[in-house]
Order: sequence, then structure tokens, then C-alpha cells
Amino acid sequence: EDGRVLPGAGAFEVSAWRHLQEYSKSISGKAKIGVLAYGDALLVIPKTLAQNCGFDQQDVIIKLQEEHIKGNVVGLDLASGEPMDPVATAVFDGYTVKKQLIGLSSVIATQLLLVDEILRAGRDVNKQ
Repeated sequence: EDGRVLPGAGAFEVSAWRHLQEYSKSISGKAKIGVLAYGDALLVIPKTLAQNCGFDQQDVIIKLQEEHIKGNVVGLDLASGEPMDPVATAVFDGYTVKKQLIGLSSVIATQLLLVDEILRAGRDVNKQ
């Protein structure tokens, strides 16, 4: 829609995971756990790509993470299961889609927690 793109094939998610890992070193307490959990949740995208292509999810994620830690922005080559440069192979994701992914995932998580609180409150009332 707006013409802006990001490296695809799971590269954005692994890169975001790496940045959140680094950011978590600067915070403490429960916030740190939340940041690390959010980063791990983003890895669902490359894990799903790996699974859908018949590759071992853990092997793929480890390879992608190792490349990102070295400073390489890589995504998953769906044919080989190996890390690849998504920019060089013209594999892109829309910026707007990723922006919505980040924004909506937080909103959805908050709403699920709210529903959980309401259900717990209802159970507590019924026990009395």
C-alpha cells in the first residue's frame, strides 16, 4: 500500500528477537521477563515457516539466531532450510503488515489477560 518493505522470510522477527535480547540486559524485574517472552513469541513466524516446509524448527531457529548474532540479517530459505539474505533474493514483507503485527499482538495479549481476570473474578464470587 505505501511501498515500504522489510526483509522477509522471518528476518524481521529474528532481528527483533535479537534486539529485544540486548534491550533486556538494560532492565530488571518482571519487565525483563515480559521483554524476553515477547521476543520469543516473535519467533513463532520463522518456526512456522520451518515447520510448513518440513524442516526441524529448533535447528532452523538456532541457525538464524547465530547468523543474526554475527550481525547478518538473514531469513529462512524455504527450499533448503538454511539462512539466506532476503534482500539479495528479493524476499520482502510489507512494513504496514509488520507494524500492525506489533501493535495488535500487544492489544490481543492485553485483552486475553483481561478476560482471564474476569473469569477468575467470576469463580471467586461463585466460591463465596
